[in-house]
Amino acid sequence: MPNITIEAIQQILPHRYPFLLIDRIIAYESGRSAVGLKNVTINEPFFQGHFPNRPIMPGVLIVEAMAQVGGIVLTQLPDVGGQLSLFAGIDGVRFRRPVIPGDQLILTAELLVVKQKRFGKMQAKAEVDGQLVCEGELMFSLVPM
Repeated sequence: MPNITIEAIQQILPHRYPFLLIDRIIAYESGRSAVGLKNVTINEPFFQGHFPNRPIMPGVLIVEAMAQVGGIVLTQLPDVGGQLSLFAGIDGVRFRRPVIPGDQLILTAELLVVKQKRFGKMQAKAEVDGQLVCEGELMFSLVPM
């Protein structure tokens, strides 16, 4: 299922504007990993206040974008359909460089473990032009929608 379009993403994830933060899935390995992309533009609503004279994408939204790519992996697992993936924690997240308008984020999420089909961990990273922007472990819990 490589090259998943925004229309298909909207059928998989419940997020909508302005909080749907991925534009396309460019690689997907069922039950294991996904790679998504986010085109960062000056039209993003958060740039109005973060920061008016030096627009920088908030780190928390970079982490959320990585988690949404992880959500694509999770929601496609067997016996997980109809559940919502929620953050349960983040570990070791580090930011390496700012993300600015014109950047294209390449977001990778790799499933590490799922326990009792209710909790799990992902290793995630974000890159721009081959440079690491952010990385860390994302924990999640699955709850009924």
